[in-house]
Amino acid sequence: MSAFLLAVRSGFGFLSTIPVGITMEGLDELMKRSYLFVFVGAVLGLIIGASAFVFEIIFPPQISAVFIIVSIYYLTGLNHLDGLADFGDGATAHGSLEKKINALKDMSLGVGGVAYTVIILIALYASITTLQNEAVLLHYIGIDAATVVFVTMFIAEVSAKQAMLTIAAFGKPIHEGLGSMAINNTNMSKFTIGLLFSALICMLASGIIGYLAVGFLALFASIISALVILNISNRHFGGINGDCIGTANEIGRIIAVMSIVVMLRNGMEIFSWTLL
Repeated sequence: MSAFLLAVRSGFGFLSTIPVGITMEGLDELMKRSYLFVFVGAVLGLIIGASAFVFEIIFPPQISAVFIIVSIYYLTGLNHLDGLADFGDGATAHGSLEKKINALKDMSLGVGGVAYTVIILIALYASITTLQNEAVLLHYIGIDAATVVFVTMFIAEVSAKQAMLTIAAFGKPIHEGLGSMAINNTNMSKFTIGLLFSALICMLASGIIGYLAVGFLALFASIISALVILNISNRHFGGINGDCIGTANEIGRIIAVMSIVVMLRNGMEIFSWTLL
């Protein structure tokens, strides 16, 4: 198997629960091509989006939202959510930089981690149910509600992976591990490759519902959220690790959905006129 194909396979092994197998050699090849995070995110986004489309047709909105969230974590696993919990423990810990880093790396779950995880899951559920309400309104002007949800979940997953790439590209590692492998191997050229690819496919996806600008702006919002997380991490930990990268993934996904909701709610005519 070529190094590139090994990196692609490892990307699915690392970023999803798809049983393709993963080795340290494969991880090394993946980290050398960290822009593949976005490609993997696009495939996962298609699967999650297609599942969301089916759920929207079969179930009432609130139940559909629950199944969408289940499908996200069934496919992507809980590693990034676990990273968010660790990030919450570290960020809420009192004391010196060393104590905060120890809380970040501690295997036990604290109150801060529980609070961050619960808030994120509630925010994801609220974002999806609000999206469903806005999508129903669009149905009256000829845009299918299930299609809107499909497109949004696809854009959100791609944006989440670009958020990971962003924080890795601009951050500095605080210790050795998988996180430092991604950080040390992600330079501006790899960030740019990922950005160009993610921007293109997010805009094409949002074009399906008639608003080309939606995808780009949601992606941009996720990138900004990653930079905010980077700033918080630098203040609390003096740098970032894999938990911070996982946090960027979880928050980037939600920010993308929220951004699309806000744009749909406030009328896309303004954005379309401005950017198209």
